[in-house]
Amino acid sequence: MSTARRLSIYHRPGCHLCDEMLEAVERLCRGHGVIVDMVDVDTDPALKAQYGYDIPVLAADGLEICRHRLNSDQLREWLLRVEN
Repeated sequence: MSTARRLSIYHRPGCHLCDEMLEAVERLCRGHGVIVDMVDVDTDPALKAQYGYDIPVLAADGLEICRHRLNSDQLREWLLRVEN
């Protein structure tokens, strides 16, 4: 059995860019066994201070993949790394 792959999207409810990133990530990751965690930056003062309105941020294992808009190439590179 393969290990689940996890991505985090740091977001804020009502953020249209965040919604767009989630849709795009789910579309590209379909069939790859990826779990996407939505992390509301407003629920943690440290995250709110770190990101403010500089969202969404897509990350894996604490490392940023992209910010604001999905970088499909970066996400595909990450998928290749975790699948090998």
